[in-house]
Amino acid sequence: MIAGISLETLAFLWLGALIGGIAAGGTGFAFGLAASSIWLHRIDPLHSAILITGCGVLLHTTTIWQQRQHIEVGRLWPFIVGGVIGIPVGIHFLAHTNAGTLKVALGIFLTVFGAYALIAPRLPMFKAGGRTADGIIGFIGGVLGGLGGYSGVLPTIWTQLRGWPKEAARAVYQPFVIVVQAVTIVGLILVAFDRAGLILLIAVLPPMFLGTWIGWQLYGRLDDRRFRQALAVLLIGSGLTLVL
Repeated sequence: MIAGISLETLAFLWLGALIGGIAAGGTGFAFGLAASSIWLHRIDPLHSAILITGCGVLLHTTTIWQQRQHIEVGRLWPFIVGGVIGIPVGIHFLAHTNAGTLKVALGIFLTVFGAYALIAPRLPMFKAGGRTADGIIGFIGGVLGGLGGYSGVLPTIWTQLRGWPKEAARAVYQPFVIVVQAVTIVGLILVAFDRAGLILLIAVLPPMFLGTWIGWQLYGRLDDRRFRQALAVLLIGSGLTLVL
């Protein structure tokens, strides 16, 4: 036992943090999906959400500075506004309902879309809707963020359907994830944060930062095509973990 955590549980926490860090460092999203697929075998959904949001803010902050020249406020703000509005809805569902059905539905969608994105020679392009459509995607992302730290899923898919190159896409959904998860962690602290959550958060930081560094090295080697392929594989894997 270390700080009240069994060695077996600690191993699961470290493995999830390492894999999540690699996924997020390499693509800018999927930390929560990758990590929670392992963490939920040992900790409850509420503490998993606390870890996902807390780690997500720290993780994405370490890599966002290198992308600052690609961030366009005019493109980003509709996602942020929609996301902040959606967060309380997601936290309410997390605290007061059984979100299992929604997670299964999300898992099926991610698996199907990821398989399509991997097989299709090119994705369809959606130019319509403008900032209103971006704000709606941000709102749903905020709901999913409050529900379990999955805020980056739909904005990531949406930026691919918009046809934005990898730098422009990551410069939208990664700042979005930082803001949404920062607001979400405040809400979770008010609702359910406890000593156990703090201990778990501290425990997973070293492997998370190691995984982030590994992922960032991989990101630099990916062109737009391979970046989209990597995203598709992550979507498939994330979807399957939510369904199974």
